[in-house]
Amino acid sequence: MRASDKAYALLRDEIVTWSLAPGTVLAEVEQASKLGVSRTPLREALSRLVADGLVAPQEGRGLIVTEVSVDGITELFELRQALEQQAARAAAIRRDPAVFANLRDEFLTVPELLRTDDESRHAYFDLVRRLDEALDTAAANPYLVQAIGNVRTHLVRLRRLAADNTQRLLDAAFEHRMIVEAVYEGDPELAASATHLHLRNSLRNTLALVGPKLNTQ
Repeated sequence: MRASDKAYALLRDEIVTWSLAPGTVLAEVEQASKLGVSRTPLREALSRLVADGLVAPQEGRGLIVTEVSVDGITELFELRQALEQQAARAAAIRRDPAVFANLRDEFLTVPELLRTDDESRHAYFDLVRRLDEALDTAAANPYLVQAIGNVRTHLVRLRRLAADNTQRLLDAAFEHRMIVEAVYEGDPELAASATHLHLRNSLRNTLALVGPKLNTQ
């Protein structure tokens, strides 16, 4: 792995896990020493983080970790709606039905899965990850997939602030299954509508859980 890639991956992980809190100043000398890289690859890594929207320049302070705000969450979901609805449409047109038939069967087991232990809950999150990957593959549009990947980076950061709610996870699993069904059936507009419903509910839940925590920071 190149030194710049290593620095990028480590800093990105620290930001999305809140080890580097919003507003943290990323001093070049300090970060280069901590990460064990020279300043040139560190600068490359920081440039990528700026492009991701995780780091931004602030006058008089250099580069800092970007803030998370309620307005920012809403704007993020506006973009997510546009991108993921289009991805769902494309996936419904270009999908391999067998892939989504298997995912549909797996999502049928989720209600029981989420009523058991933490290990089973991790299995559910893995299933959601595999659904995302299947939709990305079926959409067959690398530009769209890259843009969605950038949005997901910010979503991971938000999830670190939100405690899991079992009822919301059950509702989300049902919504995911509706997306899978629509893609499997090859219905692009139904797939987009199911995605819209899921993301609308996800935004509402995220604002309810994360908003009060942001207001107290």
